[in-house]
Amino acid sequence: MNAQNLPGQRGDHGEVIGTRRGMFGASGAGDTSGYGGLVRTVRMPGASSRPYGGWFDEVADELEGALDEQGLVPENVIEKTVVDRGELTFHIEREFLPAVAKTLRDDPALRFELCTGVSGVHFPGDKGRELHAVYHLRSITHNRLIRLEVSAPDADPHVPSLVSVYPTNDWHEGETYDFFGLVFDGHPALTRIMMPDDWQGFPQRKDYPLGGIPVEYKGAQIPAPDQRRSYT
Repeated sequence: MNAQNLPGQRGDHGEVIGTRRGMFGASGAGDTSGYGGLVRTVRMPGASSRPYGGWFDEVADELEGALDEQGLVPENVIEKTVVDRGELTFHIEREFLPAVAKTLRDDPALRFELCTGVSGVHFPGDKGRELHAVYHLRSITHNRLIRLEVSAPDADPHVPSLVSVYPTNDWHEGETYDFFGLVFDGHPALTRIMMPDDWQGFPQRKDYPLGGIPVEYKGAQIPAPDQRRSYT
């Protein structure tokens, strides 16, 4: 190992998908944080190089070998493997997600028996991959934790459901659909579970308009967020 192949190096490593200005990325109002002149890039971690370190290499080897035994070419299934901040993430092509999850669950050397849920992420600047679904898998047998991540374009927000592999994902996929608009194909009853059935839009997308209702507090009324005065 040397400075060129240490895993998870950030710096200039990875793909730039946008630029943020100010401390909180706010726009359309004055920045009173004192960091209005701060400019930084939004960067996706790039693929890590071998060796990944510790048991990460063992899991990657076992997964790639198990996929190969099924007649799947690992390079076609795994878009990239990322080791960042001491965590292991496999970025999977979305059509292969159920096969990968089933392999991780059933292979004796892997045994990731538990999926603790799926999280939606919205990157408006990641063109063609604006919507991400992130799955957190735990092996109780081997006491290991990894992550799977798939992406889908905003114009085609479909990913396969994992309820048939991990039944506890039923509610989590419903919540992710409700808030991010990711459609989990094959889900037994995909519907809104938090917002009203006729709600327009998906509230946790980053381009969703800021709204709210006025709040009364000790006789004073605080306007809704989209009606508060600007600090310009």
